Amino acid sequence: MADPIRIAIAGALGRMGQAVAKVVEADPALALIARFDRPGSEGEGLVTLAEALAAADVIIDFTTPSASVELARQAAGHDVALVIGATGATDDQRAAIAQAAQQTAIVFAGNYSLGVNMLMGLVAQAARALPAEVYDVEIFEAHHRHKVDAPSGTAFMLGEAAARGRGVNFKDVARRTRDGITGERPIGEIGFSVLRGGGIVGEHSVTFAAEDEILTLSHSGRDRGLFARGAVASAKWVAGKPPGLYDMQDVLGFSKD
Repeated sequence: MADPIRIAIAGALGRMGQAVAKVVEADPALALIARFDRPGSEGEGLVTLAEALAAADVIIDFTTPSASVELARQAAGHDVALVIGATGATDDQRAAIAQAAQQTAIVFAGNYSLGVNMLMGLVAQAARALPAEVYDVEIFEAHHRHKVDAPSGTAFMLGEAAARGRGVNFKDVARRTRDGITGERPIGEIGFSVLRGGGIVGEHSVTFAAEDEILTLSHSGRDRGLFARGAVASAKWVAGKPPGLYDMQDVLGFSKD
């Protein structure tokens, strides 16, 4: 029997960190060997980043983009693979993670749900088939009151899938906010709407609205365990992989559009 894959968890005190720990501990193919959080954090069994890097095969990270960038740089120097689930990264932060991936294997995804990744494929297909001159695209997402970024990383992934289906640059057509007298909606615009409140785990929908019909594709997350399971599956997949920047589509073996 092969030795278990040694897993460390960054952001171990957070909601996602705790959910990931439960999934790891229930899998006999894995060993939870380290838990750590921001410097100065206190908690039973917490270790330092240096200790985690020295012990782990893979680190699962649901912290913040800035923390993920530093972790990626450190992991690259220790030949430790990463699974990054932080959302809201800037272009510079994404570039820094991609640079670190030249030295170690990194899975970087805005959402680790199988259902959401299936939704992305459906959105791209619908956008390809439904002409922009007829169908407006609007993306709605809702999360709990504690989420700090908006729109969500998943919402952007869905917007990128729609833009990819239409063969356009996402940044050229994205409309993240509306306020005041905005004027008539431009043809081809991909709009975003956001709700923050209560304990909503994650709701995403993509609406294709024409004059005479409306098509809505949606996904509802009921428990953080679904994201934790996807992240742990990614950790098992990426262990031992060559350096490179991967995403959930790679993990699931889906072909990219």
